[in-house]
Amino acid sequence: MAKRRLTQKQKQHIQRIQEKRRERLAKRASDTLEQHGADAPLEGRVIARHGQNLAVSDSEGKIHHCLSRQNIGHIVCGDRVVWQATEPGNGVVTACLERETVLARPDYSGREKPLAANITLLVIVIAPEPEPSEYLLDQYLVTAETIGVPALIAINKADLISGDKGDSFNQRIQLYQEIGYPVIRVSAHTRHGLDPMFERLQGETSILVGQSGVGKSSIINALLPDLDLQIGRLSEATGLGKHTTSASTCYSLPTGGELIDSPGVRSFRLLKLSRQELEHGFRDFRPYSGHCQFNDCKHQQEPGCAIKEAVELGEISQQRLDHFLHLAETMPKGLGE
Repeated sequence: MAKRRLTQKQKQHIQRIQEKRRERLAKRASDTLEQHGADAPLEGRVIARHGQNLAVSDSEGKIHHCLSRQNIGHIVCGDRVVWQATEPGNGVVTACLERETVLARPDYSGREKPLAANITLLVIVIAPEPEPSEYLLDQYLVTAETIGVPALIAINKADLISGDKGDSFNQRIQLYQEIGYPVIRVSAHTRHGLDPMFERLQGETSILVGQSGVGKSSIINALLPDLDLQIGRLSEATGLGKHTTSASTCYSLPTGGELIDSPGVRSFRLLKLSRQELEHGFRDFRPYSGHCQFNDCKHQQEPGCAIKEAVELGEISQQRLDHFLHLAETMPKGLGE
């Protein structure tokens, strides 16, 4: 069934409700500071977020249930923050430290909504079933290039790649390997390829993205054999209870590194980008960008287009150019010009 579109009036009504809710929660945080006082400010890291409830890990790894003060922005999983303890196990976040990277998507009104902060690796999960969408894959890769984070393409259900269909699938993926993106093959079902993936994720703060049905949750469960224990620890420390499983959460991998599981990536969309930013997100375009005959070349019918010449020479895929042109055409206006 098609998703019902909200009218502008309905969107404004939802926005007013959310703003009032944020105001109430921010007042609750301020009241908590006033009623209980607070210890000296400390630095910590947000390892889980559900609404305005934050699980903050201190320098010793102990978890504290914190609220967030007003006017410090939208705190997300992975943020480094300043917080103050109000009573044992509880506190208030008073400031958000500068982010090195942030993964965001547009909300229903087109505004940027952060999903996770300080990630160091974007893992794009695809599979032979459902049929992969290179158009969506290119959007994820543009996002990685735009926020300055390396991308890893993880092929799940690798045990299903065989025969003529398998040959076709491999040819489609080879394009991205030739561009320079690393590809790893795993099977969450058979646990094939998990050791190389553990090795690639070691020391990284990663997040998994990908279209519905590719098995992101299965990979997370395979990578985190102690998932229930970590969820229980968070639940006990924060009192989130049943909400813990629906929170954006940063989990520790057994071989080192961290994995952020955020419900927000299920409806991920590309942010507004200028045409120049979008073109920069196609890394195979970069050797030819700025070499067209006209400075405002749109890479369509203009003479002397370096990008189109590269396509004719087989140095850029026609498919990648088609995806760029479609994204440039459909990019929301405003920042997109």
